[in-house]
Amino acid sequence: MKHLLALLFSLVLFLPTAKADSNVGYFGFEPDIITNYIGQNSKKLGYVRVTVDLMLKDVSSIPVVEHHTPLLRDAIVQILSKEPEESIKSLTGREEIRKRCAEKLKALLKEETGDEIIREVLFTKYLYH
Repeated sequence: MKHLLALLFSLVLFLPTAKADSNVGYFGFEPDIITNYIGQNSKKLGYVRVTVDLMLKDVSSIPVVEHHTPLLRDAIVQILSKEPEESIKSLTGREEIRKRCAEKLKALLKEETGDEIIREVLFTKYLYH
């Protein structure tokens, strides 16, 4: 039994340790982003409500993101409002929208600050009607 414990202990010592991203920060838009989209026929409007969280490369970037929140919210609303109903309501469409939002927000903050601030854009709640 002692040999087994010693073996386990030595294995644990030699396991590679993963570098933790301890500086990662998160920023959530408050309130949720709500906008209309055009339904299949032009007389029907739908709406989408999205809770958006940003994964930031460094927690110290939160004040910068807070400062640029109006610009970022507007970009998300512009993307969502131009989407057809099929994209809004499908899982693949939702993922494509999320990717477009991530690309746009990353580009905007890079343009405004000169730094790569955003690591990822997350949709933590996504409701449509």
